[in-house]
This record gives sequence, structure tokens and C-alpha cells, in this order.
Amino acid sequence: MPMIVVGADTPTGRLILDGLSRQGEVRVFVTDIDSAQSLRESGVKVALGDVSDDSHVEMASFGCFSAVLIMEAATDDRVRSFARDPAAVFEGWARAVSTAHVQRVIWVGDRTPPETGAPEVAVVDPASRDVAAQVAALDDAQRI
Repeated sequence: MPMIVVGADTPTGRLILDGLSRQGEVRVFVTDIDSAQSLRESGVKVALGDVSDDSHVEMASFGCFSAVLIMEAATDDRVRSFARDPAAVFEGWARAVSTAHVQRVIWVGDRTPPETGAPEVAVVDPASRDVAAQVAALDDAQRI
């Protein structure tokens, strides 16, 4: 089943993509155009845009079973024109994956995420040495 990684152009996002063991479709949502091109060349489906544009994140998430939401993409130095602060970006992502009917949401960050309404939700600490392995295990799990 398809998966989307929002913020795949962050250092943590790249680690996670490298650590995924899945055979199915992987989509990414990125802001950096160079990262987008490189990811496209590697066979990943890419949505390029402002991570604070929850309607764009929603459309990119439709049909995905799981979403990995990298909180770093809401707090780094990229431009975010549709939200006033990181909390508003997180709220937008929660709305986006809820509306897209994503079933499994894996937040990667050190903040408490908002409710998504998804049946399966997990939070992974990005400071963990094995963050990529933890996300891959959650993605591979029968249920979390």
C-alpha cells in the first residue's frame, strides 16, 4: 500500500527513505526542487510545494495507507506561507491525512502531535540512533 513521507528533504527524512524496506509505492512531499529531482530519478513519486499548504499535502496523501510526517520540516528554515507557526503546520498535516483517509500516521519529532483521527498513530523521536529502523518497523508492522 502506498506511503507518503512529508518532509523527505530534511536530514531525518533522507535517513528514513534510505532505511525503508518496503516494496510498495513511496511518495514524498518536499519543498526543495533539487531534492525533488533527485528523488524522482530514484523512482519515488514526488509532490513539490509548501509543507504548510495542507490542501496540497492532502491531495498528495490520497490513496496512501500510511504517512510519515517529519516535524523538522515545520521548524527548519524553509518558507512556510500558509501557517503562522509549527503548531499550525502540524494541525494542517493532521487535517490533510484525516481528510485523505490515511490509516497509519507516524509522526517523527519531539513535540506532541495533534489528533489525526487515524486508527493507527505512532511517534518516533528523531534523536534516536535508529530512527530509520523504527519507522521502517512501524511501516512493516501488521498493526501498530
